[in-house]
Parts: sequence; structure tokens; C-alpha cells
Amino acid sequence: MFDGTHHVPATPSRRPLLSAREVEVLTTWLRLGSKEAAAAKLFISPATVSTHIVRIRAKYSAVGRDATTKSALFARAVQDGYTTLDEW
Repeated sequence: MFDGTHHVPATPSRRPLLSAREVEVLTTWLRLGSKEAAAAKLFISPATVSTHIVRIRAKYSAVGRDATTKSALFARAVQDGYTTLDEW
């Protein structure tokens, strides 16, 4: 959210609670660029990566903050403190 002068973090009620594993899968997928590469790194199947991403998107949708693209998911993860720009 932007209040006109600076960034204001999402309020707790609008920040979905992602599990540690969801954050790990999300950031690995974002970093490596494909579900196949993330799956290989995490020793899970690409279908499992997809399932995590679908659930993460659903959690964002449930709090009224849709993230329908990969870049939107990255932005949400940064906004909500699940990762930082310095980590990239």
C-alpha cells in the first residue's frame, strides 16, 4: 500500500499466513525460474510445486490481494516480508 509519501506494509489481516514450506517453494520457484528446476532443487515433483503455488495464490485472493502473475507473487512476497530485495 502507498500512503502518498512512503510504503506502508500490508496490515496483518491483509497478509496471508504462508507456511515456511510455502515460502521456501515460492522463493525457490521465483529464483530458479521454472517449476521443474524448483522441484529438482527441493526434491519434490513439479506437480507439488504447482500445488503450492495454487494454494499461495488462493491465500492471497482470500485476503483481497490477487497475485495472478509470477511478478505479482514476487511483489507480494516482498511487500509481506517473506523475502527482501536485498536477497535477490
